[in-house]
Amino acid sequence: MTMLDRMRRHRNWLKWSLVLVVLAFVIFYIPDFLRGTGAVANGDAVAVVGGQEIRSEEFRRLYQMQLQQYRTQLGSQMNEQLLKQLGIDQQILAQLIDERAAVAEAERLGIKVTDQEVAQRIFAIPAFQENGAFIGAQRYQQVLASQPVPLSVSDFEESVRRSILADKLRTSLTEWMAISDKELEQEFRRRNDKVKLALVTFNLDSYRLDVTASDADVASYFDAHQSDFKIPEKRKIQYLLIDVDAMREKITISQQDLERAYNDNAAQYSTPEQIRASHILLKTDGKDDAAVKAQAEDILKQARAGADFAALAKKYSQDDSNAKNGGDLDFFGRGRMVPEFDAAAFALKPGEISDLVKTQFGYHIIKVTDKKGGITTPLAAVKDQLTEQLQDERAARQATDMAAALEADIKKPADLDRVAKARGLTVEETGFFAPNEPLLGLGSAPEVTSRAFQMNVGDMSGALRTGRGYVFMTVTGKQDPYIPKLDEVKDQVRDTVIRQRAREMSAQKAAEAVAKLKSAADFEKAAKAAVLEVQTTDFLTHDSPIPDLGQAPAVIDAAFSLPQGAVSDPITTDNGTAIIKVLEKQQASPADIAAAKETLRDELLNERRSLFFGSYMTKAKQNMKIQLYRDTIQRVVG
Repeated sequence: MTMLDRMRRHRNWLKWSLVLVVLAFVIFYIPDFLRGTGAVANGDAVAVVGGQEIRSEEFRRLYQMQLQQYRTQLGSQMNEQLLKQLGIDQQILAQLIDERAAVAEAERLGIKVTDQEVAQRIFAIPAFQENGAFIGAQRYQQVLASQPVPLSVSDFEESVRRSILADKLRTSLTEWMAISDKELEQEFRRRNDKVKLALVTFNLDSYRLDVTASDADVASYFDAHQSDFKIPEKRKIQYLLIDVDAMREKITISQQDLERAYNDNAAQYSTPEQIRASHILLKTDGKDDAAVKAQAEDILKQARAGADFAALAKKYSQDDSNAKNGGDLDFFGRGRMVPEFDAAAFALKPGEISDLVKTQFGYHIIKVTDKKGGITTPLAAVKDQLTEQLQDERAARQATDMAAALEADIKKPADLDRVAKARGLTVEETGFFAPNEPLLGLGSAPEVTSRAFQMNVGDMSGALRTGRGYVFMTVTGKQDPYIPKLDEVKDQVRDTVIRQRAREMSAQKAAEAVAKLKSAADFEKAAKAAVLEVQTTDFLTHDSPIPDLGQAPAVIDAAFSLPQGAVSDPITTDNGTAIIKVLEKQQASPADIAAAKETLRDELLNERRSLFFGSYMTKAKQNMKIQLYRDTIQRVVG
C-alpha cells in the first residue's frame, strides 16, 4: 500500500487533526522551486552524508530556484556565472549536507516519523488546499507531475519526511530551553533604551607624532612582554595548481556557440510583459459566501461609477499587505499570482476594472493601472558577457575533469613533478605561513590552509578547490611556535609602545580637562574655552559606535549608567579617551516591554536553540563520513 493510499484511508481522521506547519522550502512557491533545465541520471549523487545520499536532481532544483529568484530581482543583470561567484552552489550544498546530517543523527537516536505525520504536513500546505480542505490525491499528483522537471510523489513525500525528522531532532534537543522575564527585559532595554551625548574625544592617533620609542624602550618592553609576540605554528607546502584563469585564456568561443547558448537561455535575456494593478479583496474563509459576494458587487458598482479605487481599497480591502497603499500590487509578470487572478488581470487594459474574480482567498476587484511590454535583449548587447560566461564554464569543466583525472595519478609527493611535466604544469612552493596568512601564489585559500595544518610532513592531499582552481599539495616543512628574537618583531614592538604612550597621553590630556568640564555650568562653552571640540551625538543604543573612537563598550556602559545631565570621568578605550555628558535619555516603558514580550521571547528562544543545535550538529558531523563528488556538482552547475 502506497502512502497515498494510506492518506486516503485516514483522510477523515486527518481532516480534523491537521497541524499547520510551514514547510522548510515553502511549497506555496512550488512552481519556482521545481523549475529546472533538465535532469541528471537517477542515483547520480553530489554528496553522501552519514549514509544519506544527496541526489543531483535535488541539488539542481534548489540551484535553479535560487537562480530564478535572483533573476526576478535583478533581471538581465543576473546570470549563472554571477551566481557561482557569489558561492550560491556551495551554500546550497552546505544546507543540504546539514539537512542530511540531521536526518542521519535523528535516525541514530531512534527518532521516527509516521505516515500520518507526513500526511498532516502535506494536507496543511496552502498549495494543496482549497476552501480549507485538501485538493485530493489526483490533483496533488498533477501539481507535482506538471512541473517542467516533474517531481515524483515518492520523492516529494520523502523530502517532507526528512524535514519533519530534522524538526523533531531539533525539538528533542532544545525543547528544555527557556528565556526568563528578566532576560527579556534586559535584552529589550539593550535594544531600545537610547542616550544622547555631548562628547569630547582624545583620539590616540592625534598624539602619535608627539611620542617616541627609543631602541632601549623597545627592548625593555619586549623583555617584559615576550609572550605577546609569540610566533604561531607555521607550515610550508609544495603544490600543483590547475589554474582556471590560464585555461580560460586559451578558450575560444565561436559565434555558433554563442547563438546556441543565447537561444538555450532565452528567458535570461528577456523581460516578460508586466502589468501594474491594484485590487480589493474580500475574504470568504469562514464567512457566508453569498453575503461576501453581495458586498463585493456593491463595491464594484461604486468603483465603476467613478469612486476613487485607492480610497475604496483602503476602506474595504482585507489584504493587509497592500490595503494601506490603496491595494497597489506594483508591477508583476505572468505566473506571480494565482491562476484566476492572473488571467483576469492580464486581460485588462490600463484603466479598466475587472468583474468579480473568485480565488481561494475570496473575491477580488482588480484595476490595471499600467502595462509594460516584454523586452528582449539582443545577442549583440550581451555578446561579451556571454563569451566570458562560456569561457568560465568551459574552463571550470576542464579544470574539474583534469582534477578528477589527476586524483588517480597523484598518490605521493614524488608524483607532483612527474605529473606536472607530463601536463605542462609547474610545481610551486610557499614559504612558511601561519593559519591566518595568505599563501604565496594562491592568496587566500582557506581550504588549502586548513588542510595543510591537519596533515603531517610528507602527506599528500587530494584535489582541493580554491579561488584559482584545484590544488594538489604536500606539506614540506613544519615550524613549531616560538618566542622570536627582538629583531624579528622590532617594528611591531615599536608600534605597540608608541600606541601605548599615545593612549597614556590622551588619558593625561583628558584628566587635565575633566575638572573644568565637570564643574562648568555650560559643558560646551567650557570645552571650547579649553580649545576642545564637542560633538553632539544622535541617540545611541548599546550597539552604536562612538564618533572618533569606534566600538567603545566602556563609553556606552558609562553613558547608560550615568544620570541625565551628569559628566563622566575620563573613559579609556582602545583608540583613545573620552569625556561625556549625558544630554538626554529615552527608556522603554513597562508597557513597551510587555507588548513585545512574547514576540521577543520567541525570537531569543529560536536564536538560543539554533546556536545550541548548530553546535551539536557540528560535533555530530565530525563523527559522520561525508563524501563530496565535485565532478558531479560541477556538471550540475556548469
